[in-house]
Amino acid sequence: MTRELGDGTLAVGAGRPPAKKYAPPLPGPAFAAHYHLPGEPVGPYTYGRDTNPTWTLLEAAIGELEGGAEVVSFSSGMAAIAAVLLSQVRSGDVVVLPDDCYQTTRALKERLESYGAVIRMAPTAGNAQMELLDGARLVWVETPSNPNLDVCDIARLVEAAHEAGALVAVDNTLATPLGQRPLDLGADFSVASDTKALTGHGDLLLGHVATRDEALAESVRLWRKTVGAIPGPMEAWLAHRSLATLELRLDRQDANAMALAEALKERPEVVGLRYPGLPDDPSHEIAAKQMRRFGCVVSFVLPDEAFAERFLGAMRLVNQATSFGSVHSSAERRGRWGGDAVEPGFVRFSVGVENAQDIVGDVLAAVDEASAEVRKVGEDL
Repeated sequence: MTRELGDGTLAVGAGRPPAKKYAPPLPGPAFAAHYHLPGEPVGPYTYGRDTNPTWTLLEAAIGELEGGAEVVSFSSGMAAIAAVLLSQVRSGDVVVLPDDCYQTTRALKERLESYGAVIRMAPTAGNAQMELLDGARLVWVETPSNPNLDVCDIARLVEAAHEAGALVAVDNTLATPLGQRPLDLGADFSVASDTKALTGHGDLLLGHVATRDEALAESVRLWRKTVGAIPGPMEAWLAHRSLATLELRLDRQDANAMALAEALKERPEVVGLRYPGLPDDPSHEIAAKQMRRFGCVVSFVLPDEAFAERFLGAMRLVNQATSFGSVHSSAERRGRWGGDAVEPGFVRFSVGVENAQDIVGDVLAAVDEASAEVRKVGEDL
């Protein structure tokens, strides 16, 4: 085919082998710790920690979704993140991190410093990391940021970083490759926790690193082999199976997230509402330039911790969970973990694929219930 495929068509067929008589369209998971290997130890499959046919198909699929890339899959998103940071950085190297990125990514700061790396940190918003590029080896970008949903200009940061001689890695977890393609914007690495929206069912842990540089891909692959951060074949197979519905899930979640954000704008109890798809969101202008879909996460602040807990407990359709991107709506009071600079009533809401009116209705009813409880307590006093 000479024309570019649509996202849905691409997602359905990505990484699947050519049709073969009597064979399933997606071969089942290959469970193998070792392979029959007579003679010299060369070939595509030599040992189970190095390669696996199920990973091969999944990595090919994600590579297509990333716009053409070498992909290395990992046992979790953090395994993928750590692989880039720890394989590319040496003692004395300067690493620029966002100070508002995923808290476990920030937790690698002390580990990198213990190896002799120098860490500089700045917020995502306003492209603040650009002020810290001098002498840097690696710049880590997360956009939209988790959980505050700030956005930076990837192409602009990449250009400045490359001029300074630095590599750029983008955590693209929230957007997925169908929402944003960092490699097309010049980044050296696109990294994601595939636990979230890419696989979208909340039932497996996976991550990946994508790059168009064969040497960088090999360095990350060697790191995976060395530390053994490999995905299980069943998880890899489930992930590949789940990709077929990626466009459907993302489009439904985007529409639902917008509906929820619009509804929450009308509630006086809600402040600090953030969703990059809202035209008046501080991130919208840049997000609209580099994103094709705005993601499933809406964040907002309720009056205090007690109000937020009442709100979360009052919802009937929404799980209280710390992940995001699942087909099932979930929410949490993010401050309960203590690792993010958020207010006590800050809620991160992951919008699922349920009917929009049901999600919105459940959320607004929960706000009403929490408000009524607060009024009752006030009256009793």
